[in-house]
Amino acid sequence: MAANMAEIRARTKSTIMALVKADGYGHGAVTVARAAVAAGAEWLGTTSIAAASALREAGLTAPILTWLHSSGIDAGAAVAHRIDVAVGSVDELDALVSQAASPVRIHLHLDTGMARGGCPRARWDELIGLARRARDARKVEVAGVMGHLPLADHADPAANAPAVAEMQEARRAVREAGLGSPPAHLAATSGALTDPATHFDMVRVGAGLVGIDPSGTVRLHGASRLTAPIVHTAAVAAGTPVGYGGTYVTERAAHLSILPVGYADGIPRGCAPEAGVEIGGRRFPVVGRVSMDQIVIDTGAESFPVGTSATVFGPDGGATPTVQDWARWAGTIPHTIVTGIGPRVRRNVG
Repeated sequence: MAANMAEIRARTKSTIMALVKADGYGHGAVTVARAAVAAGAEWLGTTSIAAASALREAGLTAPILTWLHSSGIDAGAAVAHRIDVAVGSVDELDALVSQAASPVRIHLHLDTGMARGGCPRARWDELIGLARRARDARKVEVAGVMGHLPLADHADPAANAPAVAEMQEARRAVREAGLGSPPAHLAATSGALTDPATHFDMVRVGAGLVGIDPSGTVRLHGASRLTAPIVHTAAVAAGTPVGYGGTYVTERAAHLSILPVGYADGIPRGCAPEAGVEIGGRRFPVVGRVSMDQIVIDTGAESFPVGTSATVFGPDGGATPTVQDWARWAGTIPHTIVTGIGPRVRRNVG
């Protein structure tokens, strides 16, 4: 994570907000937050006030922003735990103002072209005007302006230009309403890595912390390794069906090894035939259907004793699969691999 932060810092002069949503992209929110702050992140971000409060209880003191409020914004908790909240609609801000007993720090969340949260352009003036009145009534403090880049993964500044223009207009509207020039933030990992025009005052980096560049243009360092011990072995003859439905049949005599991880632990149930794991410095294929609690590995002529450690994914590459490999085998994105690792898997920090 420190190496990834260094890569991001080399590409931007803006403040870095480390996003630790989805339990730190499956790596542990507190673990990722501490590592990111130690490596130079000035802000933290997560989806809920409850998740942000947990970071405070763990001793993290950096500014924190939250932006999804499924049960409404708890103004008291936000103030008590020094948590900034994003407000993306007139109704949401109106509800916050009605309960705020002291100023709540808010970031005006404006839709900059994604139509996935944020105040639509047609209601910007209404939201900004309400924010000004709420500030004058000492109900809120406008601490930021935010939006999202809908096409940043293209790594094409031309694709980002409309959202950049929208953010520039949003800043003007906020300033002209008498709310000063609060920090603006628009870019996530892809924008932070590939397009300085999107950086504004702050960039929000989440996937990049754990080694995922959604644009696929910058090589980052994988931050985790998933291992499992062999718990059972069997020598089988050619023509042996393996797993539910017998979808795989051995073409020769082989040794099979069972690992105690399955789709309940985040192993994709549907994956390509080339999916494999590393054992003893070599890659061996996953065969048969992925079960809820286990997978079968065909190790061919080689037999490994029970207890031998297999690496499902890791940062090394080569014989060791990466999360990008698993994403390709499963026809998905790396984010779903790391965030899907279930709670039964023990986390160790090294």
